[in-house]
Amino acid sequence: MGLGPIMLDLAGTALAAEDRRRLLHPATGGVILFTRNFESPAQLKALVEEIHALRQPRLLVAVDHEGGRVQRFREGFTRLPAVARFGEVYARDAKRALELARLGGWLMAAELRDVGIDLSFAPVLDLRRGISGVIGDRAFHSDPEVIVRLAQAYAAGMREGGLCAVGKHFPGHGSIREDSHVAHPVDTRRWADIVQEDLRPFTGMIERGIEALMAAHVVYPDIDARPAGFSRRWISGILRGELGFKGAVFTDDLSMAAADVMGDYPARARAALEAGCDMALVCNHPEAADAVLDAIGPWREPASQLRIARLRAHAPADPTPLRQTLQWRRAEAAMRALADGLDEPELQV
Repeated sequence: MGLGPIMLDLAGTALAAEDRRRLLHPATGGVILFTRNFESPAQLKALVEEIHALRQPRLLVAVDHEGGRVQRFREGFTRLPAVARFGEVYARDAKRALELARLGGWLMAAELRDVGIDLSFAPVLDLRRGISGVIGDRAFHSDPEVIVRLAQAYAAGMREGGLCAVGKHFPGHGSIREDSHVAHPVDTRRWADIVQEDLRPFTGMIERGIEALMAAHVVYPDIDARPAGFSRRWISGILRGELGFKGAVFTDDLSMAAADVMGDYPARARAALEAGCDMALVCNHPEAADAVLDAIGPWREPASQLRIARLRAHAPADPTPLRQTLQWRRAEAAMRALADGLDEPELQV
């Protein structure tokens, strides 16, 4: 059985019978974890091991663990700064900011890999323009070129830590005030403006080999009447065709309000997959998950399955326990200082 194109969530801190049933469905390919699934690092590691043991090839286990407001696991993990802190340091000392971004990406990835998690949906590549409240300090900077430099350093750190990078939210959510979780964002700007502004961090990171992207539930009517993640024009035409992106493409959560313009949950999932996405997320709605799995059934897309399989975490080269390494102590001290709002985090331990 190959990996299916649907990523699901879990109800609690251990697998229930209904969880196992859904995860064994041939349309399932991954699991996304939330704070409700976490009690301690030891419990989390055991849960991930149980998920991985369910089937072969093993399911992809993912989480949103950007830092700042979006960090699902806290106790026993380093409190990570919002990535806007790297952008603030960049304004004073670009070299130092790039080193901090690399350390931050490494620490986030290494701590997740240490408990067996395969993937964190990071970094955010949206512009920090002071328009979108839901993006806000989750974005590095307002300048697309600075975002690329910081995101590249952060992604390089993630790879050193054992995880691939997933840029979001293609082709950009930072210029829209409405939150796609609860509203239906529409960006009425011209294609030329989007290309020159919001799209630039994505094109820059595609050129630098980012492994995966997550599409936004935003409509850009100058390009297509459908939200980007459901649009053949955006995913198959622009992203894969014109920009030459070879990596994996995820939808944002299909339970978000902005996705309901595509119909019921099975219709949303089919539209996203037919547009060219590799994996669709269905969260916080078990009945919808069942409906999607039944509607999709066995999914035979070898190229898509290969793109997803390539995202699995890789084991560390150094067998030393993570928290005994000098790099972890150095990174932990620096990220803690940044998260506490200190302007000059110490890089020596």
